[in-house]
Amino acid sequence: MALITTKELFKKAYEGGYAIGAFNINNMEIIQAITEAAAELRSPVILQVSAGARKYAKPAYLMALVEAAMKETGIDVVLHLDHGADFEICKACVDNGFTSVMIDGSHLSFEDNVALTKKVVEYAHAHGVVVEGELGRLAGVEDDVKVAESDAIFTDPAEAERFVELTGVDSLAIAIGTSHGAYKFKTQPKLRFDILEEIGRRLPGFPIVLHGASSVVPEYVDEINACGGKLDGALGVPEDMLRKAASMAVCKINIDSDIRLAMTAAIRRVLKNQPEVFDPRTYLGEAREEVKKMVAHKIKNVLGSEGKL
Repeated sequence: MALITTKELFKKAYEGGYAIGAFNINNMEIIQAITEAAAELRSPVILQVSAGARKYAKPAYLMALVEAAMKETGIDVVLHLDHGADFEICKACVDNGFTSVMIDGSHLSFEDNVALTKKVVEYAHAHGVVVEGELGRLAGVEDDVKVAESDAIFTDPAEAERFVELTGVDSLAIAIGTSHGAYKFKTQPKLRFDILEEIGRRLPGFPIVLHGASSVVPEYVDEINACGGKLDGALGVPEDMLRKAASMAVCKINIDSDIRLAMTAAIRRVLKNQPEVFDPRTYLGEAREEVKKMVAHKIKNVLGSEGKL
């Protein structure tokens, strides 16, 4: 059991027509749920840490929890920085033991994005760490990432090809219609598979990443609303679309909102049905099991990564 990079994992995923789940972690229960599901189903897994997670749980706690989970389950894990805002945070995560970092220069001009990403790549590669870049801009809200729908930009395949060549990045997050948060679409969901196909043609064998790819599981939304929540109009990416993307060039699919929804639905269920409960272990234990069940479903039916460890 060890912290590993995505290099060999993505190669196998690309050739095998499946994707690896990159699940956002924030606390002990989430880490336990994800790694237990991955271990039981023998699936490779990526645990990723956002800016919000670093502020909430603190890096030292998260590192210790990830190490404990590897020891407990006996599996290898990729530890990934999600949406690194600048060179300094990427460098800090490389120095602290992360095996993969994302530098998000998607808000910059193409030239500035290339320069920033190349700088991170040079430092990370010198320390045996892989780098994910981003080209194009997703709408929505996730922790410190906030982009209005009017500012979203689809990835240009020709620019994607140039970006990879100029930066030496190991994987690339693209914008084809997914978005952050629980409110991804106002109308019928649609992804630009033509863009994904063209990028795959221009960059054969190169791993592509989908951010904002939670399905916003309707059953969880309904249960949360039935138990006093208010998530009217929450809508995510249909799972059949994600499975199709995983069969193409997409090797990494990010999942965050579905974890939050699974936890919230379970906690609200316990507190509504058992109002006498005040032991956090009761409702957090139920939440852990719900997240584990959701992650197992994604591995088997969406990602296609079961048995690929």
